[in-house]
Amino acid sequence: MSSFKRATVVGGRSQQDILAPLRNTQILSSKPVLPAEILSSILDYLSAGDSIRFARVSKRMKEMVYDDTRWIQRLQLMGCWNEAEARRRAEAAWRKRAGSQGLQSQNLTDSAGLGINGAKGTTNADMVDGATLTVFDATSEKQGSLPPTKGTQSDIDSSLDDRLRAVALSPSAPLSTPQTHQRPDNMSRLTVFAQVRSTRGFGRQEYGKIHGALHRFYEDAVGCRDPTSAVIFRDYRDPDHQAKMLSNITKFSSCDTSQGWQDRMDKIADLVEAFETAVAREFEQGLESSDFDGKLRKYAHVLTSLNGGQKGVDLFIASNPILVRKRDLGDPLDGLRVGAQAGIALGESHSFFNNLSSAFNEQISIIDRVFPITVNVAIPFIQHIGKDVLVEYLSILFDESHRTNPESYLKAISGTYQQALNFAQSLRPANGSGDEFFEAVDGIIATSFEPHVDLYLNEEYTFFKRKSDAEVGSWERQLSEQDASMQSLYMSSVNRQADKRDFLSSFKKVVMMPVNVLPSFPISSPFGGKSATAKALVNGDSLETSQPTGSQALTRPATPNTINRSATPVAEPPTTELAAKAAIMSSRLEGIRSLFSIEVALNLVHSAKSSIERAAVFFRSGSQFGEDARKQCQFIFVLLLQILGSRHIKAGFDQAVEHLTNYNPREIRDHGHTGVAPLVTFLELVNVGDLIQQMLDVFYEQEMVASKLTDRSDFLDPAVKEKKRFEQMLDERVAAGLNKGIEVLISEVEFVCATTQKADDFNPGATGGTENGLVDVGPSETARRIVEIVSAHTKMLVGSTDKNMLDVFNQEVGLRLFTALCKHLKRQRVSVAGSIKLIRSVRIKHLNRFEVLTEFGGSDMNHYFLYIQTLKNQDLLQYFIALRELAQIYLVDPSDAKELATIIADGDRFHGIFRAEDVYEYAERRADWYQVKSRVERAMYGIGCALM
Repeated sequence: MSSFKRATVVGGRSQQDILAPLRNTQILSSKPVLPAEILSSILDYLSAGDSIRFARVSKRMKEMVYDDTRWIQRLQLMGCWNEAEARRRAEAAWRKRAGSQGLQSQNLTDSAGLGINGAKGTTNADMVDGATLTVFDATSEKQGSLPPTKGTQSDIDSSLDDRLRAVALSPSAPLSTPQTHQRPDNMSRLTVFAQVRSTRGFGRQEYGKIHGALHRFYEDAVGCRDPTSAVIFRDYRDPDHQAKMLSNITKFSSCDTSQGWQDRMDKIADLVEAFETAVAREFEQGLESSDFDGKLRKYAHVLTSLNGGQKGVDLFIASNPILVRKRDLGDPLDGLRVGAQAGIALGESHSFFNNLSSAFNEQISIIDRVFPITVNVAIPFIQHIGKDVLVEYLSILFDESHRTNPESYLKAISGTYQQALNFAQSLRPANGSGDEFFEAVDGIIATSFEPHVDLYLNEEYTFFKRKSDAEVGSWERQLSEQDASMQSLYMSSVNRQADKRDFLSSFKKVVMMPVNVLPSFPISSPFGGKSATAKALVNGDSLETSQPTGSQALTRPATPNTINRSATPVAEPPTTELAAKAAIMSSRLEGIRSLFSIEVALNLVHSAKSSIERAAVFFRSGSQFGEDARKQCQFIFVLLLQILGSRHIKAGFDQAVEHLTNYNPREIRDHGHTGVAPLVTFLELVNVGDLIQQMLDVFYEQEMVASKLTDRSDFLDPAVKEKKRFEQMLDERVAAGLNKGIEVLISEVEFVCATTQKADDFNPGATGGTENGLVDVGPSETARRIVEIVSAHTKMLVGSTDKNMLDVFNQEVGLRLFTALCKHLKRQRVSVAGSIKLIRSVRIKHLNRFEVLTEFGGSDMNHYFLYIQTLKNQDLLQYFIALRELAQIYLVDPSDAKELATIIADGDRFHGIFRAEDVYEYAERRADWYQVKSRVERAMYGIGCALM
């Protein structure tokens, strides 16, 4: 039997109280003391090493520390995270996983023999790969779900964590120990930022590369007291490598957000400043020795590697010879002339811009040799030149020219701006400047001229207005002085008191003197097309070279010189009041053609052209002043039309119409010439006005429309509106003058009818001669003169007006001539024998509803008809056909009263122009009317019948 005994268990569970463990249990709460938001904020202020220590506290803290966005934020602070690149990498990874997932699904389906959506087998959600639709954290989830194996991402993350933990927690190697040789990875540290890849989910690993490469040098730079003892300057001997490493730790310091970060950044800034000062001193020595390809180039690259090279750019610009010796480029006052020959020579400013361009291009070649292509030296260099050289030169030139001569100021502003634009085109940009250089140059030029443009545009408008007013005022003053001198000459021998008493009574007795006729010019609205003469005048060509030859050649200047214009010279001054006033009014009427002047209009057009071309320079350049310059050009053109229209042409036409109104043909002594003097001179004035309008049309097309200063299709454009207003004014004045001229012409016709028509022309024997003599069957002298007078004036407009205006004018003249001839016919006594002179028998054939004369005699009515037929106006021709038919009533023999009554009562015979009552009145002018009256009335009305 065994002697084994159970040992007593010490501390065993009591068999007596089974609830004792529950009483000894303590319930611990797992709820964190601080919220996650506060913990996250605390992590933002921890350094990288402290963050790793914090991650050791718990799994939850590790998740917060390892959050990828926290490390991406550090990379962003250093400026080495590219969000666009990260997005591209994430999208590429998603497409790759999607393709891999589809391939695995197909393989599994093929092996199971079922479709993807089959009821049996493995489904898409149960794939071995375990991938999800999450784009950015799919890799992390996959790695967390699988056990770590050799070479997995977890191992890589652990090793990176160890490296980061070792850098942050382990004591640094002693820095005071001198290094005899560089470490193998020192060169890779210089390009550590270039090795960083923007990949989502790997922000902590990418930051670990930077931290492991730069943290040791950063801690040393912050802790060293003497900048020269920093590890950077012992590990790296090349100044360029030292500059790159300083640049790297400066960049690395920007992600330091832990306590005391400001002091540490100041330490780094002091170290960089000390190094930059030493390099800048070497750079200045290179500038002094002009060692462009040696020391200057070397230390320019060092400064560029350090902080972009701004210090070197500033030193290069500050000591540049263009800025130091800017007076050698040119003196702004050299081109100004003062005194009687005040003006400006833009050749001096042209030389200044050429010298500046050559010097700048020479410095650009030096910049390309010295500075790297990544450093933009040309733009700040040209900005300093614009501020210190160009602005100073232009300001002195503009201020002095404005003080001495306003016109020189206007020429200086416009001329130098064009030269500045040419200067900008002649500059050569530095390597790597690109289009930004020329944009900067344009901005510099705009900045240089901006303080002067507003004043210039106002001065340009004021100068043109002042010059135009002076030009028109001088013309008006010349006319007034000439008129006064003429009156003084003619009235010097006449009693002034008698002149004052009898002026109104003698006014209508003035004799009008004959005048020469200007050749007609092709005109525009309301007349014909463009003229080479107007174009030559606008372009400044000689008028003589642009004049037509032959019958169209000018016989004298387009506008008579007012100084030389005078009335027909008299042998001696008149001694009577009537003769003196006749001479004065004759001279005034002859001077209708000079009431406005082509020369004045041409001078104004040339002045406006100069002003607009100067201002348009700012518009054509496309600068910020373009819109203001365009509006000012429009205002100058509007002012040109207003001065020419209201002050010059309108006043001239009104005065001419007034002279036409005062014309009375019954007070004219000499009617031997074919033209009516006031109408001839007015038509001459119309030609002058039309040529002026044509000049303005050419000017508008060449200077305003072609330069895109105005849009002819924009009816709200000020220039378009004012041009239409000017054309309307000219049309109204021409129409009023032509209407008054037609009245004068018809008055002359009536006067010729009343004074030259003999009593026996249509009633032979009325003056006591024999009635049986031979009768001249040709037209009377009166008819010949009337046709000569009327045709002379209508032919003046042929070739000078468009067809519509010519038809209107001819029709109005024809209708009024018809009325005057009807009135004249009612004053005559016509016998049967005299009616042969009035009208002969004719043969008519009907064609196209109009009666066309095929064979005429030589009587008066046929003579008028032939003239009207030349006007080629069928509507007007009907009136004279009816007038000719009306004259047939005088050919009817007295014995054939019934035929005469038939003609009188036949309304269709006269096409509705004459009623039976009107024809009856004309029949009363028969010489034998009282012999045939009773028989005609009996045939027409049955008058004279009686019952027996």
